[in-house]
Amino acid sequence: MSAHGHVDLGHTVAGWTGTAIALTGLGVLGVAVPAVSVTLAVVGGGILVLAGLTTWGLHLAGWGKPSGPRPEGEWSWRVRDHAARQGHPDCLGCRLAGRRPAGVGAGSREHAVPEQSATAEPVATPSPAA
Repeated sequence: MSAHGHVDLGHTVAGWTGTAIALTGLGVLGVAVPAVSVTLAVVGGGILVLAGLTTWGLHLAGWGKPSGPRPEGEWSWRVRDHAARQGHPDCLGCRLAGRRPAGVGAGSREHAVPEQSATAEPVATPSPAA
């Protein structure tokens, strides 16, 4: 058992790789501040953008994880997520890549609040009895 109990902490190749690249970018930014170097600051910012894109790409390639708990057999960081090709429900990264899980179409509004039509007639509310 780990120090955190019997839980899925979500350690993935995408997460670890993105974190390592982001820490490098933050290190470059940390050197840029006392060096008063705009060039280093831009390079550090570029590395941070690269970290986000790398993490996103690895997630889409199946080296990330969907939101929520996974079955215990998939807790190892070496296990690929084969559902990533179809997209994960409620996953911004999958939606940005145009991936939708089966049953959730591009125009799906299952979580949306229904809109009122401009031509809908008002509903009469009964007045309180006097």
